[in-house]
Amino acid sequence: MEAPTPKFFKKLRNIGLMVAAVGATVIASPVALPAIAIKVAGYLTVAGSVMTAVSQSTVDEDEKNLQDAIRYSARQGLPSKKG
Repeated sequence: MEAPTPKFFKKLRNIGLMVAAVGATVIASPVALPAIAIKVAGYLTVAGSVMTAVSQSTVDEDEKNLQDAIRYSARQGLPSKKG
């Protein structure tokens, strides 16, 4: 099932991906870092992952309903109005 994600949540998803990537990079760094830095990086990784998952699961219901109506009318052989 495919449904459109609202524009705001697309941006939020990308920010979450960046936060998670920064946290994972700090955790995987070959340089010895203080324990607090590793702990914060772990929190960043989890927070970014959760932000990404929640943002990806949101759906723009109006756009989804419009797409469903267009698909239905196409299957029925009816003319569709976009917009």
